[in-house]
Amino acid sequence: MDQQIIARAQQGDKEAYREIVLFYGHTVERFAYQCGVHPNDIGDVAQEVFLKLYRFLHQFNQERFTTWLYKITLNTARDFYRKEARETKKEQKLQQTLLEEDTLHLLAYEEDRELHEAIVQLKEEYRMPLILFYFHQLQYEEIAEVLGLTLANVKVRIHRAKEQLKQILITQEGSAYGR
Repeated sequence: MDQQIIARAQQGDKEAYREIVLFYGHTVERFAYQCGVHPNDIGDVAQEVFLKLYRFLHQFNQERFTTWLYKITLNTARDFYRKEARETKKEQKLQQTLLEEDTLHLLAYEEDRELHEAIVQLKEEYRMPLILFYFHQLQYEEIAEVLGLTLANVKVRIHRAKEQLKQILITQEGSAYGR
């Protein structure tokens, strides 16, 4: 994304802001999905992300724009589930997500369903660094900035996530074949 477009949007250029939304829309939706947002709610979360972006674009200070946008998306997804938790238990939401095959197919072309189910089982502290590293190709330093962690902590969490993911997949494979 061209820095000039971002600068124009900061100055109130609506067309430049529209270009940002079009350019990053899919990235925001995909990351929201990977954060555990139910496919039916992705549009609402993405809309909220871009409203916050519009509201706070003047505060953007030339750090990496995508890193800043990932932070907004992660925080919005977390806020959404805090709000959602008041109305529905998270466990029911996850069960519903796994059962609604038709809805999952909207975004499943980018991820293998079994892998996604395994990743969703990871604790958020391990899931987020893993997703940002492997699915969004962020560097360790960028992940540390997005999640507010030290570089060493990011490396440890990604390592632990891979180990836990391996165990989950082995268990899933065993139960799929009746072992």
